[in-house]
Amino acid sequence: MATKAPNDVSKMSYAEASAELDEIVDFFDSAEIDVDELVARLERATALVDELDRRLRATRTQVEELAPRLAAVADEALEIDPETGEVIE
Repeated sequence: MATKAPNDVSKMSYAEASAELDEIVDFFDSAEIDVDELVARLERATALVDELDRRLRATRTQVEELAPRLAAVADEALEIDPETGEVIE
């Protein structure tokens, strides 16, 4: 597998980046590690991990911001007793 330039990582989908990282891990797990590729793959793996981490953090922030809004909408749609959490009919 030829390694890609680290700046390509941000253009990949999460699934593509994760799959490529899995391939690199498999390379490191193999019994026959090509020493000439070792540093390049390690650098690529680092770039992939950094990008995947950045996306997970961004997604977490979005979920934390959207969840209370969704809960507020749901509470408005259904009248909820604040003490019991039960739906008031």
